[in-house]
Amino acid sequence: MTDFQRPSQHTFSLELFPPQTPEGAEKLRATRARLALLKPKFFSVTFGAGGSTRDRTFDTVREIQAEGHQAAPHLSCIGSTKESIRTILQQYRANGINRLVALRGDLPSGMAEPGSFRYANELVEFIRTETGDWFHIEVAAYPEYHPQAKSPKDDLLAFKRKVDAGANSAITQYFYNFDAYAHFVDQCQALGVSVPVVPGIMPISSYSNLARFSDNCGAEIPRWMRKKLESFGDDPASIRAFGLDVVGALCEKLLAGGAPGLHFYTLNQAALTTALWQRLKL
Repeated sequence: MTDFQRPSQHTFSLELFPPQTPEGAEKLRATRARLALLKPKFFSVTFGAGGSTRDRTFDTVREIQAEGHQAAPHLSCIGSTKESIRTILQQYRANGINRLVALRGDLPSGMAEPGSFRYANELVEFIRTETGDWFHIEVAAYPEYHPQAKSPKDDLLAFKRKVDAGANSAITQYFYNFDAYAHFVDQCQALGVSVPVVPGIMPISSYSNLARFSDNCGAEIPRWMRKKLESFGDDPASIRAFGLDVVGALCEKLLAGGAPGLHFYTLNQAALTTALWQRLKL
């Protein structure tokens, strides 16, 4: 990996998803209180397909802001109209929210029309047209390539279009192969793309869940890791210990190699992310 991304200061952030029930909201508040002790740069909050969690995302983001932390709501454009996105942007600006994670998102089941936007670069361009430089815009990057991409080259060019449209930085899909990230960053540099590309980090607590997530999103679990995780069977303590060792070593290598920070997919749990944070002395 080249040195073009070596930062003067790392950015560490955490992802949450909006709760579905009042009980879930209470649990998330407790989790967030524990995670806030880590002093992340920001908490990102996911946004359901077609805006299905719009109100819950907004409520969660406002709570985070009220607690004194920076929030970065996800905003996915598939299934949305320009008017609905404009309204959301106005709400966020009115509440002092100035960071977004702009995504294409998935078309909800049963919805036939993609809406006003087909790709994330169109959303980024619309945000810039509507709001100028108000928002710091994060976009997604795929070191192992998007599962729907026609080719690696097409995927890289799609990423470049998002940056050219006005994205400030990127957060990657999670991965466990350092070389995939390093190669992606080098290819970005070759295309003239120099925004920070922050690695997405997925702690490991359950092999079955991880395998399901990975099959859905195209993230590779290296064969040696699969075999090792399978060998633990129903022993969650061994799975977590192995996961902390593997993911911790990956994070150390990424930071030593020049990654501009780390973005942890917490799955609304505090323990493993906190353990990794402490292991890395962040």
